[in-house]
Amino acid sequence: MACTTMLVGKKASYDGSTMIARNDDSASGRFTAKKFVVVKPEEQPEIYRSVLSHVEIPLPEHPMRYTSMPNAVEGEGIWAASGVNEAQVAMTATETLTSNPRVLGADPLKVYQPAADGREEIPGGIGEEDLVCIVLPYIHSAREGVQRLGTLLEQYGTYEMNGIAFQDADEIWWLETIGGHHWIARRVPDDVYVVMPNQLGLDQFDLEDALTEQKEYMCSPDMREFIEKNHLDLSMDGKLNPRDAFGSHDDSDHVYNTPRAWYMLRCLNPRTRVWDGPDARYTPCSDDLPWCMVPEKKITVEDVKYVLSSHYQGTPYDPYSSSGDSSMRGAYRSIGINRNDFLSVIQMRPDHTYDTKAIEWIAYASNAFNAMAPFYADVEETPEYLANTTGTVSTENFYWSSRMIAAMADASYGKSIFHIERYQEYVMAKGHELIHTYDALLEQETDEEKRLALKAEANRKIADMLKAATLDTLDKVLYELSNQMKNSYSRSDA
Repeated sequence: MACTTMLVGKKASYDGSTMIARNDDSASGRFTAKKFVVVKPEEQPEIYRSVLSHVEIPLPEHPMRYTSMPNAVEGEGIWAASGVNEAQVAMTATETLTSNPRVLGADPLKVYQPAADGREEIPGGIGEEDLVCIVLPYIHSAREGVQRLGTLLEQYGTYEMNGIAFQDADEIWWLETIGGHHWIARRVPDDVYVVMPNQLGLDQFDLEDALTEQKEYMCSPDMREFIEKNHLDLSMDGKLNPRDAFGSHDDSDHVYNTPRAWYMLRCLNPRTRVWDGPDARYTPCSDDLPWCMVPEKKITVEDVKYVLSSHYQGTPYDPYSSSGDSSMRGAYRSIGINRNDFLSVIQMRPDHTYDTKAIEWIAYASNAFNAMAPFYADVEETPEYLANTTGTVSTENFYWSSRMIAAMADASYGKSIFHIERYQEYVMAKGHELIHTYDALLEQETDEEKRLALKAEANRKIADMLKAATLDTLDKVLYELSNQMKNSYSRSDA
């Protein structure tokens, strides 16, 4: 799956939160309806069976409750995608990565082989369909998430290359799979943000730390031997660069992947480097873009939403631009595209009580035109407006309403974009306001059941606000697009 990920360390964020965010995108020509739900312990299976790969995995006892963003239509598995558990640990999975033939030849992906010609089927490994379900309910820290997933990868293998983020209030860890059974992980430094655009991203790695103290790095226990045996280290100075060793360097990366990272870095560090023109240090085609940078100013939730919704605004590559060289419009794959399924920004707030730390900001459909609203994550149910997504079009849920707004606003961009901008600002402002209101109420309440009820009430009020604003915006963009119909005439009938 094509996606875009952004991670923000606690000293790089405006309020000391750690933040992990990811666009979940469908494959080309597809649109996957998603929903926001809570999975309770009794709903977790004792033995997990993957729909796609048929692998069966016994799961530990005593799973925790967790939020989830699964597919709304059954058939291809759960694809839980993103969530927060009762221990206030979050996970987003996955950012599909690219690799190279040397890695995939040394440790082939574990692909499902169906029964054929008298042979029994051979189960495949684990993948994006499975990861949140088999990891998130069982971990109590971001570091523990890396350790559990690493063990599962070594035992069961994977059929795809993926990047996975784990988060608690203190740390963020980023794990990348290497071939079928290997993996590496790095703790995100507290003062930086990370951008990930469907490419293996880590550009430095301390193998010694990963194999000993594991302060900032972790990896498969045989990683040193794996690299040496297969001659994967391409460095001239002995400093391992995982992107060179394990990643891809295809021409298609310069259209599809590196431009997205370039634009995010350009937005958040506009003066740190030269990004444009003949003297640019980095361009959309640069293979050496930094995996992480210290931002020029602290990063807000709104900043994360903006860059993960971008379509190269302010550059010649914006497909909606009405000026400049038309041949360059749409030259590079945007971050905010038509087939974004959802955006989740998980914010772990350090200055709040245990059960109110985690806020999950959610948007559905194309990020260029949607609005993002906050919800308390430590709850036993989610609002119907975000949970009742069906396989059929309906204005009674947030997913389909967002899809319709996006399609109409895209077709009437010049007339509709100001409605979208007002919608996005209003929803985020009201979202902040309602969270502040209920934070204050929760500070005065100590009873656990009453606290759960207050959080559920807050989420319902936010969903009600969101529904009203979304229907109002749908009405406005429908009006603008209706006026642009080809069978319209300026003279009234009278």
